[in-house]
Amino acid sequence: MQPAQKNVHWWNSLFSDMNGVIRFLIVSDIVFQGAIGLFGPLFALYIVSSITDTDPITATGIASSIYLIIKSIAQIPAAWIIDKIPGERDDFFILFWGTLAAALIPLAYLHINTALQLYVVQAVYGLITAVTFPSYMAIFTRHIDHGKEGTEWGVYYTLVDIATAATAAIGGTIAAVYGFKTLLIISTSFSAIGALLLIPIRPYLRKR
Repeated sequence: MQPAQKNVHWWNSLFSDMNGVIRFLIVSDIVFQGAIGLFGPLFALYIVSSITDTDPITATGIASSIYLIIKSIAQIPAAWIIDKIPGERDDFFILFWGTLAAALIPLAYLHINTALQLYVVQAVYGLITAVTFPSYMAIFTRHIDHGKEGTEWGVYYTLVDIATAATAAIGGTIAAVYGFKTLLIISTSFSAIGALLLIPIRPYLRKR
């Protein structure tokens, strides 16, 4: 009985004893990032088969750069504005609607056939990520359990990485059997569910 009790205590200390805000933030991102993981590793392959007006390999590299540059440039000003507004209502508003908008991005890839269209989508995606990431981090940081900061960040990254790794393998199978269109729709659906899982934290956010 002793080992079993230790195992239960270990699990409780990692997840069950977390406050509700942290728990739902982690679960939401597990689902969201897991859904992105379905398609992420196959992104370049899909774009190569979709772009017709230029070298698709070059376009894919440029598209990735555009996403990272826009995200990097906009992220600090967005975080500064978020910090300046008192309370967490603005953080939640940006986080929820930003995550929901990001969930819909894969649907845009279904209509891409030129490099310019791809660049525009990536720029929009970078901007959305630039505002949602600081909002997520701000709420997580404020509500993290005192004395468990390292543990709860560790749990977050471990579970999200495991989910992403698992769905990456699943995504390849879905694309091979049912095609990219089906994969993108599935990815979008689960990403949207991840966004909806943020709703339960709203009553626990600080108004000032």
